[in-house]
Amino acid sequence: MGKLIKNHWARLIILTASIYQIAAAFHGFFWPKIFWDFLTKNLNGAVAPIPALQIINLLLGIIGLAYEWPLSFIAGTAVHRSIEARLIVYPLSALAAVLLYQGTNAAVYYLVGMAVYFWGFSEGEVVCAEPWTLPKRAGLRGARV
Repeated sequence: MGKLIKNHWARLIILTASIYQIAAAFHGFFWPKIFWDFLTKNLNGAVAPIPALQIINLLLGIIGLAYEWPLSFIAGTAVHRSIEARLIVYPLSALAAVLLYQGTNAAVYYLVGMAVYFWGFSEGEVVCAEPWTLPKRAGLRGARV
């Protein structure tokens, strides 16, 4: 049995969260609502009459989708291979998602994905230059195969 590769698992969780965030942003355009409106009405200006929070969620969801399922010009770059950069970007996405009523599930998925990324980071995992591949093993010197 193989070893669990946490950054691949986290990638799938974050892909789910970003797709859910994009869907929540579209849903928020038609039914704008702040999640925290039961506590205060001060944040309602972020969703209506100008849908600023919905646009921010849409952009962050697209960025997360492009980051985890990378386009050819993103794949293999230092930013794409950095788990630290992901642990900086995704809390912002989770914050934007938790403010929008429709995006609370996406925020929970982001939190779980960040925890798994941190778990992999703490065990020394690396993200490969080519997506969905395994890191190459260092060959033993002088060993016959």
